Amino acid sequence: MRRRIPPGASSRTTSDHARDAIWLRRAGGGGLRTLPPPVQSFGACCCRTAPTRGDAIGPRHTAGGRGARAARRPPGSRGERAGKGGGLRGNPAGRKGGGRNMAHQIPLYPVRGAAASRKRAAYYSAAGPGPGAEWPSRYQLEGESAPLDEMPLMMSEEGFEDDESDYHTLPRARVTRRRRGLEWLVCGGWKLLCTSCCDWLVNICQRKRELKARTVWLGHPEKCEEKHPRNSIKNQKYNTFTFIPGVLYEQFKFFLNLYFLVVSCSQFVPALKIGYLYTYWAPLGFVLAVTITREAIDEFRRFQRDKEVNSHLYSRLTVRGKVQVKSSDIQVGDLIIVEKNQRIPSDMVFLRTSEKAGSCFIRTDQLDGETDWKLKVAVSCTQRLPAIGDLFSISAYVYAPKPQLDIHSFEGTFTREDSDPPIHESLSIENTLWASTVVASGTVIGVVIYTGKETRSVMNTSNAKNKVGLLDLELNQLTKALFLALVALSVVMVTVQGFAGPWYRNLLRFLLLFSYIIPISLRVNLDMGKAAYGWMIMKDDNIPGTVVRTSTIPEELGRLVYLLTDKTGTLTQNEMVFKRLHLGTVSYGADTMDEIRSHVASAPPKVQSPASGSNTSSTPPRIAQSSAPKLRRSVSSRVHEAVKAIALCHNVTPVYESRAGVAGEAECAEVDRDLSDENRAYQASSPDEVALVQWTESVGLTLVNRDLTSMQLRTPSGQILTYCVLQMFPFTSESKRMGVIVRDESTAEITFYMKGADVAMATIVQYNDWLEEECGNMAREGLRTLVVAKRALTEEQYQDFESRYTQAKLSIHERALKVTAVVESLEREMELLCLTGVEDQLQADVRPTLEMLRNAGVKIWMLTGDKLETATCIAKSSHLVSRTQDVHVFRPVTSRGEAHLELNSFRRKHDCALVISGDSLEVCLKYYELEFVELACQCPAVVCCRCSPTQKARIVELLRQHATGRTCAIASAGREGSEATSRLITSSHRVPCLPGDGGNDVSMIQAADCGVGIEGKEGKQASLAADLSITQFRHLGRLLMVHGRSSYKRSAALGQFVMHRGLIISTMQAVFSSIFYFASVPLYQGFLMVGYATVYTMFPVFSLVLDQDVKPEVALLYPELYKDLAKGRSLSFKTFLIWVLISIYQGGVLMYGALLLFESEFVHVVAISFTALVLTELLMVALTIRTWHWLMAVAELLSLGCYVASLAFLNEYFDVAFITTVTFVWKVSAVTVVSCLPLYILKYVKRKLSPPSYSKLTS
Repeated sequence: MRRRIPPGASSRTTSDHARDAIWLRRAGGGGLRTLPPPVQSFGACCCRTAPTRGDAIGPRHTAGGRGARAARRPPGSRGERAGKGGGLRGNPAGRKGGGRNMAHQIPLYPVRGAAASRKRAAYYSAAGPGPGAEWPSRYQLEGESAPLDEMPLMMSEEGFEDDESDYHTLPRARVTRRRRGLEWLVCGGWKLLCTSCCDWLVNICQRKRELKARTVWLGHPEKCEEKHPRNSIKNQKYNTFTFIPGVLYEQFKFFLNLYFLVVSCSQFVPALKIGYLYTYWAPLGFVLAVTITREAIDEFRRFQRDKEVNSHLYSRLTVRGKVQVKSSDIQVGDLIIVEKNQRIPSDMVFLRTSEKAGSCFIRTDQLDGETDWKLKVAVSCTQRLPAIGDLFSISAYVYAPKPQLDIHSFEGTFTREDSDPPIHESLSIENTLWASTVVASGTVIGVVIYTGKETRSVMNTSNAKNKVGLLDLELNQLTKALFLALVALSVVMVTVQGFAGPWYRNLLRFLLLFSYIIPISLRVNLDMGKAAYGWMIMKDDNIPGTVVRTSTIPEELGRLVYLLTDKTGTLTQNEMVFKRLHLGTVSYGADTMDEIRSHVASAPPKVQSPASGSNTSSTPPRIAQSSAPKLRRSVSSRVHEAVKAIALCHNVTPVYESRAGVAGEAECAEVDRDLSDENRAYQASSPDEVALVQWTESVGLTLVNRDLTSMQLRTPSGQILTYCVLQMFPFTSESKRMGVIVRDESTAEITFYMKGADVAMATIVQYNDWLEEECGNMAREGLRTLVVAKRALTEEQYQDFESRYTQAKLSIHERALKVTAVVESLEREMELLCLTGVEDQLQADVRPTLEMLRNAGVKIWMLTGDKLETATCIAKSSHLVSRTQDVHVFRPVTSRGEAHLELNSFRRKHDCALVISGDSLEVCLKYYELEFVELACQCPAVVCCRCSPTQKARIVELLRQHATGRTCAIASAGREGSEATSRLITSSHRVPCLPGDGGNDVSMIQAADCGVGIEGKEGKQASLAADLSITQFRHLGRLLMVHGRSSYKRSAALGQFVMHRGLIISTMQAVFSSIFYFASVPLYQGFLMVGYATVYTMFPVFSLVLDQDVKPEVALLYPELYKDLAKGRSLSFKTFLIWVLISIYQGGVLMYGALLLFESEFVHVVAISFTALVLTELLMVALTIRTWHWLMAVAELLSLGCYVASLAFLNEYFDVAFITTVTFVWKVSAVTVVSCLPLYILKYVKRKLSPPSYSKLTS
């Protein structure tokens, strides 16, 4: 039976269906297997789709998109016919086809929870089929059980590019059509209008200057067409005019302080005045004075650090010679001279160096976190000038693009106009010297192109923000709840009065009478407590050198869930040590290096090849290569050949400090004289390279000299071997290998040496049966492996290669591909020489510290700029990833489709660590931000490699937005670049705990809830910008387990007790007003209220900052106790409600007891109730304390003594004759016992029936 084809779809042929199906299979991976039979048989014209939300994984399908685009095409076109056949708004005939089955068998969005599914279901049902069309139940949206890997991506990369606008705008347009006019305004439009107006005002007030490209004339700043920012560093939050308003805003944006400001101001109204002004303004003024003083001190310290950096002197080259100039006075166009080990003050183009080779090394650890030295090349035109002064005799300029964030790219030009013809040179990243880097070799001269806010380092640093702890926010919410209770109580009082007389005035007076429900002393006690925690941390002898720079968030250390850490200098010391050499049949370790040394020493003076130089030229290379492995060489010759390959295949340059200033003609003699100089140092772009060369020196083969064209090695016998460097192939992240072609000057032999990662070299070397196994063994030991191989070349082979290589480098189109193809023609059947293992030494006790944090429930993310292989190796060796966990390496993705497929693959994994590169991370965050974060948060560990500073900060922000736990960032900082360290010092910020060390980690630290800096090798920028700085990573364990736990527990107890202190006196006021006909008359006035919150109870209450539930040794021994802190049970609405009930009970007992026991005068009520109140507070402090400290007992006795002594002077409030009688004593004692004894009994019973989790450990 022939199937009826719907009208409008007759133009579709079988080939069309086949093409669509093949394309669907490519775009959606395995998604085609989920389609019903009609679609798999190509029975449908095209699939119907519904547009999806912008953040969904599956966009609309191209087939359906063809129909959806019909609205933009002329009537009668093919697109219209396709739309009628099976598009989004096709007719019923079109809906009867198989396209409907395809459209509804394929989920179009990721599953994010039941609530999100219900919302989407309602959304799509609103855009369902028209009247008369029925969709079977099997076409309903899927629920929670739908896995991500069953959601094929039904759109090609071209489809994404073409229809990105439709994909994002269609759903929004539909929502806009559903809401119009007043409905739109009520349903959220007012919020959009307010936001738009505020943004417009901010843009007007803070209009930023547009960044533009520029032409910079050498040595002529006055020729700059536009005004550029000053080269000054400013980390202050305020200036002279904004300090007071800014500090006041930061204080009164909290509901607690704003409430008391309003209450205090109300006392200027006579009708509302219920007490002395000082009872309200004195506490508020004290709070503001403490805050302003603290901020002023912090601001002055920032000013001093900025002034120190901005006053650093540099040499500016002028027509008259060198002139000393401050860093802040440097301008665009200046020629600046930077000496060795001096920080580069601004972004410059490298013009000239004292090094003969025309290049220098710089340390970029302050910029990108990598301690590897980077090679920079001077502009050849200016480097060739005879003298420095000739820079002013030429007419030249640099064209620089507009300032941008990317620190790894630069495209500019250098032009010299006064030559014939004019000289033009292209400038790249290797010709630049970015600010905050340090010159590592020689003296350099550069022309300034960017200054101040336009430098790369400043643009990659986020602005300082004020961090507010989660506990502060929770207390702020509780104060709002207290305010609602205050309003409700006042309304009840006025209601019971029957709204008689001026009821609104009575309402306001009741609000003022009960205002002590919200205690203003809460902020004072908490701030003083935080200062005490910081002092305790800095005085802890077990973590010496710890500095607390932000005293507002120490309790954040006790509730961390995510720890984001840098690698270099934080987990590792960045000191490479050679550990293992494997030749296939024999392996050498640290204890057998003497054997290698003897093999190298016993080698003949001239290394003999299987054939001489002339024979090599006449022998076909394939025969030579195929017969070479058959020769059974001795172990000694194999060892020597491997050591020689390691000594030649690198980019290391030896430097002799004693050669500085020697003329070029004398350098050769100087080299001969200094070959054994102990002052020799090695420069390289990778510490691995230096470790390998240092190892070859230790076994007898020493690199003594190197330039761009030659290398010299010294043998143990003192013989100098000279090699001509013919070609260099540097390491790239794509190739994962590097190579060099050298010619032995004595034998004229040409050899191609190559070393690289095992994954790249496995297919290049000749067949062997040991490489893969030994690489795995070394990786499990935490070693970084490199495979070394070689290939002998004849002169004809090399000449042929050189001609093809030169031609490829000159090509305009697809140059990189052609160059790679030519090099790969050499990488065939190479002889495997050896496998090396190098260890990046970890910080002390990193492994037990990470294990402790894992047991404490902290999930660790490592964010680093290093290569993927290096990051993975460190993650394993440091036990960041436990031995029982698998590691999922996220494949490189560049498009939406690839990201979808890789996310599908990753979702199938369970309990495995994730390793992802920065580029792939960027793609995932662009299209599937929420899905990626949800999956990554389920991993026990995540490693992000090749991360830029801004990416690190963005990851932290994503965790803050989408994850439920608190985050901490940690990075290290240390001995190098100390003069640059204060550039990015900032104040407190809210984010995860992040440890970091270099300047590249500043943004990450600023973004975290808590930032921890480690003073390591990468400079002090991160430690100065951090909230806390420590000296070693292992100190982090004690910082979190002991001090973090104690700070959170103490602050929670302190905050709730201060609230209890205000609630109990407000309860007494409510009882008093109720008994005396609901009169708005205060129970206590004047000094009694001030003294109650200060001298009478402050010292015992504040002594709670010395309390601890478990001993430090127990907290470190059982890190599992830390898990409970993240749940926030110490301060919650449940605990708060318990304190409220206690306050109501005690307040009622004290007030009713005093009213029952007083005799003739009202003053006796005040005496009995107030004395019992003070005693009750002192006893409640004793009830709350878990571990007594001698200062707690002193505080209790001191407060009691102050109160007893003051009774003699408060004749206005107390009857001295009455309070000295036995009647007064027993009445006060009776009321106090009734208020406190039941609570003591309940506490005892609770500890017996439901002991805390740590009780068994402490017993």
